[in-house]
Amino acid sequence: MATRGQRTNRRADALSKQRIVDTAVEILDTEGESALTFRVLAARLETGSGAIYWHVADKGELLAAAADDVIARVLAVPVGDAEPAAAIRAVALGIFDAIDARPWVGTQLGQAPGQLAVLRIYERIGGRLEGLGVPEKALFFAASALVNYILGVAGQNAANARLAVPGGDRSAFLAAVAARWTEQDPADYPFAHRVAAQLADHDDREQFLAGIDLVLAGITTLG
Repeated sequence: MATRGQRTNRRADALSKQRIVDTAVEILDTEGESALTFRVLAARLETGSGAIYWHVADKGELLAAAADDVIARVLAVPVGDAEPAAAIRAVALGIFDAIDARPWVGTQLGQAPGQLAVLRIYERIGGRLEGLGVPEKALFFAASALVNYILGVAGQNAANARLAVPGGDRSAFLAAVAARWTEQDPADYPFAHRVAAQLADHDDREQFLAGIDLVLAGITTLG
């Protein structure tokens, strides 16, 4: 006859960490970070909280695992034999789109830069920099510039998406911001007046990639 301890171990084994992470991602996507508790997770998984703690120590570790799962899937998309710069652009855009679709990922990556998901990004970006002729002594700074830009802009874009936009109309929201810019004295804010129309009508992904190209252009001068 199986002992209580043996039954508990079998339940913990049957409830895989991947199943826990998949369910956590689903909750985060549909209800947000505040809705993710071990009680809610246990109810969704039809198990006890103890079985979850067998695999995940706390909510912080669970959030890190969920973010890592999302980023790992993004980085698993092959870029083939693309040139280093093109490969970096593809990886960067994949991360941008993932964070745009799941703002909680951007929040998590920004709060814990030492986590595995961030290391994965550094590894993928850094590995391509050598192909651009970046010298050894400049690799870390070059990779940091790119990764910080990617996570910073993607995270900010996701944060902006969480703002209350009247009627959910992004164009109307940006037009209102641009109008506020042009309400200022053009003598004090000449640049804002020149680019206000571009602000109102810009594409976030295009803007993001333009920044990647600017960073890459600077990095290529290091060789």
